[in-house]
Amino acid sequence: MNLEFSVRLPTDAQSVPLMRGLLRQALEHLGVAETGIEELVLALTEACANVVDHAGEQEEYQVDVAISDDLCRISVLDEGQGFEFDPASLTSDRAPLSDRGRGLILMQALVDRLQFVQAEDGRHRVTLEKRLSPQPHLRLLNSD
Repeated sequence: MNLEFSVRLPTDAQSVPLMRGLLRQALEHLGVAETGIEELVLALTEACANVVDHAGEQEEYQVDVAISDDLCRISVLDEGQGFEFDPASLTSDRAPLSDRGRGLILMQALVDRLQFVQAEDGRHRVTLEKRLSPQPHLRLLNSD
């Protein structure tokens, strides 16, 4: 089963739990394993929080979600200033010297692929991809 949706959200702190809840419900509906759900929800939280924290005058941002049987792809788009450093230079074994960048390292650890690009329309896009595994089914044993 495939599920896709796109949401435009106000750039405020209340939008983050709203988006987190939408993603959780979609993944639960599709029967994704709980561990995968938790990792994706946390990675999305970090991506959205980055937009809210660094949005400046920007009034809204967009989240696109595409879920298939084996992959979840999330893109967070905003019109902010972008990154002041190269996100590709961050590694999980090298913690940043300041508080900045820790969310990026966390996202990198939680997903299989993390990409930062400036789209053709000038917006900045953070894409998170994670391979999915289905929820394990409980097997009932006959006790006779």
